[in-house]
Amino acid sequence: MAGHNKWSQIKRKKAVNDAKRGQMFTKLIREITVAARSGGGDPDFNPRLRLAVDAAKGANMPAENIDRAIKRGTGELEGVNYEEMTYEGYGPGGVALFIETLTDNQNRTVAEVRHILDKNGGNLGTSGSVAWQFDRCGLVYVAGEASDEERIFEAAIDAGATDVSAEGGEFVVSTEPSDLHDV
Repeated sequence: MAGHNKWSQIKRKKAVNDAKRGQMFTKLIREITVAARSGGGDPDFNPRLRLAVDAAKGANMPAENIDRAIKRGTGELEGVNYEEMTYEGYGPGGVALFIETLTDNQNRTVAEVRHILDKNGGNLGTSGSVAWQFDRCGLVYVAGEASDEERIFEAAIDAGATDVSAEGGEFVVSTEPSDLHDV
């Protein structure tokens, strides 16, 4: 009788959970490394890194792994060199797609993106083919009442926001991505 004892059942469940956890940790480490490379290794001055570290802590990643990923991103340790790439294309029905990727192998990634688009009735476009249709901006959602609108509007504009609008019981503050931390 295979699989009849308690350890066999625990082993199967543990293997599945460990595999999921490992995949999550890999993605989080990759994001921490790139954030540290692009904005520095101090989470107080790098909002992207702070968000990545918070996500890693939320997933119960050991602090040693987080520190190692930051050091790898700042160049203190050797490691895989991740690059951010953007691709533009069209999906089914001519829907414009702006695809942002994080990869250690550009050739493999472009082949995978092209394959996914072709398989689903889309195609990969040239650089600039759809970028003109998109505005890159940061959005901050603030819960508040209608009576708070004036106060929220003034605080957001003073912090560098470009627009404030009310949508269904909350306020949406638009800003440039570089000003997102200040807002």
